[in-house]
Amino acid sequence: MLYGKSRDPELAEFLHWLAATIRQQAIDVLIIAGDVFDHSLPSHRSQALYYRFLCEVVASNCRHVIVVAGNHDSPTLLNAPQELLKALNVYVIGQATADPCDEVLILRDAQQVPELIVCAVPYLRDRDLRRVTAGETLADKERKLIAGIADHYAAVADCAKQRQAALGGTVPIVATGHLFTAGGQTQAEDGVRSLYVGSLAQVGINSLPNCFDYLALGHLHVPQMVNGCPTIRYSGSPLPMSFREATQQKSLCCVDLNSTPTRVDLIPVPQFQPLEWIQGDWQHIRARLHELTCAESTAWLEIVYNGQDIIGDLRSQLEALVEPTAMQLLRIRDQRRLERVLAAVTAKETVAELTAEMVFERCLVAHEIPEHQHDALWHAYREIITALQEDDSRAQKLNADTSTSLHQS
Repeated sequence: MLYGKSRDPELAEFLHWLAATIRQQAIDVLIIAGDVFDHSLPSHRSQALYYRFLCEVVASNCRHVIVVAGNHDSPTLLNAPQELLKALNVYVIGQATADPCDEVLILRDAQQVPELIVCAVPYLRDRDLRRVTAGETLADKERKLIAGIADHYAAVADCAKQRQAALGGTVPIVATGHLFTAGGQTQAEDGVRSLYVGSLAQVGINSLPNCFDYLALGHLHVPQMVNGCPTIRYSGSPLPMSFREATQQKSLCCVDLNSTPTRVDLIPVPQFQPLEWIQGDWQHIRARLHELTCAESTAWLEIVYNGQDIIGDLRSQLEALVEPTAMQLLRIRDQRRLERVLAAVTAKETVAELTAEMVFERCLVAHEIPEHQHDALWHAYREIITALQEDDSRAQKLNADTSTSLHQS
């Protein structure tokens, strides 16, 4: 969802495009480096899109699919069909395993010749990596987390190298990761969740093994190399996850392990639903909306007004401009109005000094509730306050009656 708008149609178009691209590019292995879903309880519609897509890929020339869980995913939900999917050469790793060697997969071609070793490392949760020690500080916790991640990768890499040696030493090794590398680039308001509460736990890439021919990373939305290394990459999210990503070119990483050195090409992902983030004064906003209207845009819009003039009916004016078009207004932020609200709160003012009515009034303004809705909301608010006061009075009377009864007994 994006401000109440379902993105299912967008995702369906992307997955259809991806399956077609896999066929056209003759892709042998697809790796999804975490965050299959946006939260741990995805809708039935989202799950249907996922499984339908896997069926489409399995029916193509793609021989193997590797799926590891991200921090948004439920390991239990992803792992549930694990054994069934394995029969279709779809390998799912929902959480760190007791034996790191279980995360090392040997993929074989149509003639059953080993062609790739994959260290399928999912998002490593706090409980997978360390034991809590009484009295430990946040710095201790972060140090243990980073050391735990490095130790886990070292164990997985050792197992992969042993298997590589047993196969003749020429089979390439690819690893996955769902983590935040030190220096990773993020986008403002992109919704990237902190992986570990109370800790940045940014992993220095030098602390990970260097035996991987390619390291496929997930978690950050911005497509990027790590430390300028072309074989250590975040593919990024396939769709813009916020309006701030509207102008960001999304892409897939197409990795050719047969070339020396390993070659990585970026395949641009089409934008299936245009997003437009407009910030400025009234003149700039109106001019940009005019340009989009002339171009017959179907964009979803977020508009941030930061002009000097106070426009009391900003929402109404914007809706009037957008209503005749195919565009949809998803969010309006009146920066000037917000500044007035913040300015009204002095540094010394506390909630204790405000009445309930003052707090509610400021909430209406801060959340940009349209003026025409205020009366109805005030009426509902006062009804709730009255009901709460009546309940409190009844509770006090009941307590008094009970005390009296107990005393008389």
